[in-house]
Amino acid sequence: MEISGIFTAIIVGLIIGALGRLVLPGKQSISIWLTLLIGIVAALIGTFLAAAIGVDDTRGIDWIELALQIALAAGGVALVGVARRRR
Repeated sequence: MEISGIFTAIIVGLIIGALGRLVLPGKQSISIWLTLLIGIVAALIGTFLAAAIGVDDTRGIDWIELALQIALAAGGVALVGVARRRR
């Protein structure tokens, strides 16, 4: 992964975090900043996973990579939301 790919994943991660939160039903009890941080981490992990399975460089939009990133963000938001509710 190149430096430009990491910067792109961070920028996309901000959007991915918001999309991951929108995918989940109900109200999440985490801050927007934590949601964005989860989105950045999900975007980076999703990018690495897409590269590992060979779907990171396709013609046009990388839909599989995007779906991985959103799924990881939704899972991260859900896990953090559950962990924060238990406290």
